[in-house]
Amino acid sequence: MIRIGIDAMGGDFAPEVAIEGAVMSLEHLDKESRIVLFGDKQRIVELLNKHNCPVEKFDIVATTQVIEMGDHPAKAFISKSDSSISVGFKYLAEGKVDGFASAGSTGAMMVGSMQVIKPIEGVIRPVLATLIPTISAEKGIQHGVLMDVGLNVDAKPEVLAQYGLLGSIYAKSALNIENPRVALLNIGEEEGKGNAQAKATYDLMKEYGHYNFVGDVESSYIFTGKIADVVVADAFVGNSILKMAEALYRINFKLGGGKPRFKLALRPILGRLIPKLYFQYDFWDAMNAESVGGLQVMGVNAPVMIGHGSSSARAICSMILSMERDIKSNFPAKLREALKDIKPAEA
Repeated sequence: MIRIGIDAMGGDFAPEVAIEGAVMSLEHLDKESRIVLFGDKQRIVELLNKHNCPVEKFDIVATTQVIEMGDHPAKAFISKSDSSISVGFKYLAEGKVDGFASAGSTGAMMVGSMQVIKPIEGVIRPVLATLIPTISAEKGIQHGVLMDVGLNVDAKPEVLAQYGLLGSIYAKSALNIENPRVALLNIGEEEGKGNAQAKATYDLMKEYGHYNFVGDVESSYIFTGKIADVVVADAFVGNSILKMAEALYRINFKLGGGKPRFKLALRPILGRLIPKLYFQYDFWDAMNAESVGGLQVMGVNAPVMIGHGSSSARAICSMILSMERDIKSNFPAKLREALKDIKPAEA
């Protein structure tokens, strides 16, 4: 059985949206998957009753504290030892859950990832990654990986080069891409472009030899999937791209009046008659952060996901489904195995 740990108290609108999202996810999860909720048991039960959802469909771990967004992450993680995040990581470390996700304090989640679950041996620096939608007339809507999107803003070339390995193994195990194409984000496609960091990183990635490096990729090709399945950047650039993509979605949503471009019931028909319109709607829906759910913490010994603080119920639902996929992919174990065959000097 797969046990998905969820922080019911994390996020701006918790626990209401966390419970609603968990209930929403039940109809999509596999039969062998079970959600373990961490938080105020009385409140969780009240909300499950509100949604007419039997309590026995979930496992509930009662906690009495919450790490607030304004708390000092490291200090709160220790001082609030009975918080939903601290207890969630304890369960993850003990193997009582197979993955843990929260829309709560990003800092506290990283403290748990680094100090409790800990980086995999051989990983220089863990990384925050996100799925990005790619669109083409031949393949329709698919997903690639963008990393780093928020953790290491001044990553050294050897760190970025290793990101390529993490992203490649993840794309193969979780996204079922047979031979993922890994590219370095740059201001041009030609070798020798970019600043000193980009040039040094390019040379290391070219010589790395443990993944399918295809060279540089410009930002204009990120969402086409034409060049790469995995795009590597430092967190300063990656986070800027992520925030810009989120802003573009909000602009498109507002211009469309907050409604789909055409009724869902007509999509199969209009999709055949006007395929470009069909793809446009699906692409923008995939650009919605709510459909992704959260960011993967790659490079640690168990699946960890961090959702946006303002996550809605749909976002929580997506985060749970993404966590189920990540647990099934067995990514940490595959990364550990791959690093056994790579000399430390290469990393």
